[in-house]
Amino acid sequence: MKQEIALNINGDTYELLVSPNQTLLEVLRDNLGLMGTKRGCDLGACGACTVLLKGEAYLSCLMLAMDAVDKEIVTIEGLGGRGNLDPLQSAFVEQGALQCGFCTPGMILTAKAMLSEEDHPTEDIIKKRMAGNLCRCTGYKKVIEALQSVSEQTAEEE
Repeated sequence: MKQEIALNINGDTYELLVSPNQTLLEVLRDNLGLMGTKRGCDLGACGACTVLLKGEAYLSCLMLAMDAVDKEIVTIEGLGGRGNLDPLQSAFVEQGALQCGFCTPGMILTAKAMLSEEDHPTEDIIKKRMAGNLCRCTGYKKVIEALQSVSEQTAEEE
């Protein structure tokens, strides 16, 4: 039996009818058409479905939509804006940290959560924090460089 819920996604409130077993990933993609959150493994092993809830990285394939009620949800569509990329998005482009782009939204959102907790992460910290995001194209070197460049920019601005 479907229930009505309200989700706060990228600053907008959406009222939806969802099944009790519907994941947040399914609602984002199938109900709302937010295709930036990718369906990868559906097992919580690849990181492609990562979103931010209250600033923390969560795997939307493992979270029921009902459990996201009253939490501020940010998808890749909620970062930056039209013609105004988030510094992480810009760094991924500038450093060549994306190839096919499938894993990129999850990586960027995981990195966003990490950088909100770690002002100047070392390469080892970056590797540990990004370990749940799998990529078949980049080999991770450029991803690490992109994250370090954002961290360095932040340090210069302070």
